[in-house]
Parts: sequence; structure tokens; C-alpha cells
Amino acid sequence: MRHARIHGVGGYRPERVVTNEEILQFIDSSDEWIRQRSGIATRRWAREDETVIDMAEAASRQAMERAGVSPDQIGVVIMATVSHPFQTPAAAPQLAHRMGIPSPAAFDISAACAGYCHAVSLANDMVRVGTADYVLVVGVEKLSDFTDKHDRGSAFIFGDGAGAAVIGVSDFPGIGPTLWGSLGDQAEVITQRESWIDLRPTMEDADRTEAVQWPAFVMQGQTVFRWAVFSMAPVALDTVKAAGITPDDLDAFVPHQANMRITDAMIKALKLPEHVPVARDIAETGNTSAASIPLAMSRMLDEGEAPHGGLALQIGFGAGLVYAAQVVVMP
Repeated sequence: MRHARIHGVGGYRPERVVTNEEILQFIDSSDEWIRQRSGIATRRWAREDETVIDMAEAASRQAMERAGVSPDQIGVVIMATVSHPFQTPAAAPQLAHRMGIPSPAAFDISAACAGYCHAVSLANDMVRVGTADYVLVVGVEKLSDFTDKHDRGSAFIFGDGAGAAVIGVSDFPGIGPTLWGSLGDQAEVITQRESWIDLRPTMEDADRTEAVQWPAFVMQGQTVFRWAVFSMAPVALDTVKAAGITPDDLDAFVPHQANMRITDAMIKALKLPEHVPVARDIAETGNTSAASIPLAMSRMLDEGEAPHGGLALQIGFGAGLVYAAQVVVMP
């Protein structure tokens, strides 16, 4: 059995900065309320003609360059996303083609905000058993396409972006055990408003006079908050224990950027020492779902906030409800 680690990470944030003031043109709220409830001051939105594949390509090129890995070394491409607008074909094969990766296994996974951590676990297993020497893992979202700008409960939350990691063979274990799970009975807590099948009769009605309501993503904010605070904090602590370390041994904490108050609750539950830096990118990027963890880790390393080669706890949680967490050695 071989070992695996993250060899390089990269991130991409769209150019357009969307302030709370712009969001407030469509909902009855205030900048103060948004900041207090979520910690969000701004978020990034992609251009109208910018796709998840475009953003994934930018992040992937950076990750591969930093990892020192060429396209012909990549054996698998895994893309975690819930906002690729086509049910088929998947985005990953198209990304692989753009990157010049010759005939890799390439597929998308749908695990919402936990998708990146799910993909890291899959890549780790693939490398360790010899399925591939290097796996390109991407978390990417264009959630602005699926946001109802008039929905007071979610219009201010979501952003766009991409993060990528190259996971490959290592002479030491660089990815700890993954703790993951799901609560399918809570599917309605974060969901697409309507299924495409439910919309079909209305869209095919030649006599319709009213516009069809877009099936945006909606969420029950308070329910999600309580679940994340009371259920995910113990998962984070158990993940640290499974890695054979204590919170004192961590060099960074990179939680999914869902809500600043959720992050604060996890820090308290972990009894995280003050010297451990914590990702708080949500203030400027909003909730980018599957992209949030690699985006944050890439920034923390670039800015010297987290040390290269240090230990980081990463945890993702969201629609499903699903979650996944692991301790990793940062590249």
C-alpha cells in the first residue's frame, strides 16, 4: 500500500466583486444584518459567459504548476460541483481535454459543500492502491446561476469560484482518515426549489402567459445553522482524533466557508489554540460550496497565513445533508 499527499493547490476567484449593497437592491434587509448573520461583506460572481469549466481550468493550471506535475502524469480527474448546468456530459472530461490530459478517468461528483473533501478521500484511496499516480481534484461552483436574488434567506450567501489540488504518490502518509456521512431524511433543508421534471409540463405549455420560475437553490437557514453547530463540531474533533493528533498539533483549520458564526462555534468546540490560523474567506468570497476549502487553503498558503508542510483540518458540510472531513499535510 502506497502513501498519498497533496502536492499542490490552486484557486481562482472571478473578477467581479458583489457588495451587500448590490444584493440589497432585491431583498428587504441591511448590510448590518447580513454581516451579523453570516459574516459576509462581499462575494465574487463569474461573468455571464464564464463557466465552471473555465474557472476549474484556471485553478487546475495553478495547482499543477505548483505541484510540478505534467498533464500526462494525471490519471484521474474528479470535479466536485452542483452548478454545472448540464446533467450530461460531465464537466470533468471537458476540463481534462482543455488541460491536455490524455485519456484519464474523469467524472463529476455531487456532494455539495462537502464535495471537495469527498473527492480528496477518493483520490487518496486511488493513489494508495495504485489506480493512479496523480489525481486532479477540483471543487468549483457558479452558484450565481442558481441563486434567487429575491429570496431573503439565500440571496446574500452564495458566490462563485474554483479550487484545485493535485494528489499523488508520497513517501509519507499525507492524508488522514476521512470521517463522512449523510442524513438523507433532511434533504429538504437545502435543496433545488423544483425538479426539472416538475417544470417540464409548464415549459411545454404553449398557452402559458406567465414566466416559469427558475428552480433556484433554497435553504432553511436556522435548521442548517443548528445542524452545523451541534453536529459538525463533534465530527471535526473526531477527525483530529482519528488522525492521531490533538488540536494543539494543527497548523491550520480550513472549514467550509458557510457562515462565520458556524466557524466560531467549531473553534470553541475544538478548543482550538489561538496560534492556529483559521480560514475566514467567507467575508470576501461568500459561500462557494465545493470550492471553498481549496480556495481558502490556497490563499492561506500564498499569504503565509498557514505554513507549507503543516497539518490542516478541513471539513465540508452541506446539502444532502452530507459531510466529510480529514486532516491533511499542506503542500
